Amino acid sequence: MRLVITLLILFALLVVAFAFGSQNNGMITLNYFVARTEMSIASAVSLFTFIGFLLGIFTTVLWRLLSHMKKRSK
Repeated sequence: MRLVITLLILFALLVVAFAFGSQNNGMITLNYFVARTEMSIASAVSLFTFIGFLLGIFTTVLWRLLSHMKKRSK
């Protein structure tokens, strides 16, 4: 049940972030090491919010796996 509530809160925060991002119609230029691209601020906010969400999930899963492995080795 705790997981469901946590996921609902995270989903609500993502919706709010996308709503704020959609209000920005300006264009920005993103410079990569080998390329450059132009995209709207809303797209950039959405992209980086999604990447941060995935990194957070990956880190949490990795931390839990390592924690379980340490408990089993004792």
